[in-house]
Amino acid sequence: MYISLWIKQYIKLKSLNCKGTLIDFSIPRVMGIINTTPDSFYDGKKPKDTDSILHRAEQMLTDGATFLDIGGYSSWQAKDVSEDEELQRVLPAIEAILKRFPETLISVDTYRSNVAKESIEHGAAMINDISAGHLDENMLRTVASLKVPYIMMHMRGTPKTMQDSKNTEYKNLITDIFYYFTERIAKARALGIDDVIIDLGFGFAKTREQNYELLDQLDVFKKLNTPILTGISRKSMIYKTLNILPDEALNGTTLLHAIALQRGSNILRVHDVKEAIECIQLMQELPSFRENV
Repeated sequence: MYISLWIKQYIKLKSLNCKGTLIDFSIPRVMGIINTTPDSFYDGKKPKDTDSILHRAEQMLTDGATFLDIGGYSSWQAKDVSEDEELQRVLPAIEAILKRFPETLISVDTYRSNVAKESIEHGAAMINDISAGHLDENMLRTVASLKVPYIMMHMRGTPKTMQDSKNTEYKNLITDIFYYFTERIAKARALGIDDVIIDLGFGFAKTREQNYELLDQLDVFKKLNTPILTGISRKSMIYKTLNILPDEALNGTTLLHAIALQRGSNILRVHDVKEAIECIQLMQELPSFRENV
């Protein structure tokens, strides 16, 4: 009994059931970011028309992305966006990508249960929720009913308040976040969500110093026995440390991606797919890395 339970948990960690496709995590995966918002911190000024979205999607898929993550609400400046507007940004992008590339596994970055439901019904494969269900009481039940993988991120407060001093104060950063996930995972499992992925939430309710402490101890969270997604691409923990712009933060991003992989990250959520794939390929040449994946 105990052996079969261990095997079941091991399989869950090493794979993900996504629209009937079993995604193997013995090799780390890359999730390409496609923002449909005009105010994203990095690519907010890039065109958001259908042709531009399809071009980015095609390039990311060609470069080796396993997933594409579509978001219609930017948490960076946390401007109010109505649910209808978020749907108007996200659904056409899902439909266009799946029409051109039918096998694409699309993740939708939303904390709203109705947006999650509509997105899955339009062909998306998983939900990426920055609030782990805290900002919409119906989210966990909705995801459970949809029978799709769920990415839950650590955050305190809301996108508007997450960087307030009260939300960046911890008794013990690692212990507090670990406990947060044990509680959220247990609740998700109790409702019937089988495939859970955790995102430690770099840049969300954390100071720059806390982000680096969290990255350095990322391997602690492997004990939760879920895949770990890392989203640090071109973030302020890189460009503010180096006193550069997000446009100049690719080199720093790649370095931190290598550290995240070494610490046990299973998915890299990125703006630059080709470089992330190359980082994974080079890391796999290390015998010690292959042994620990």
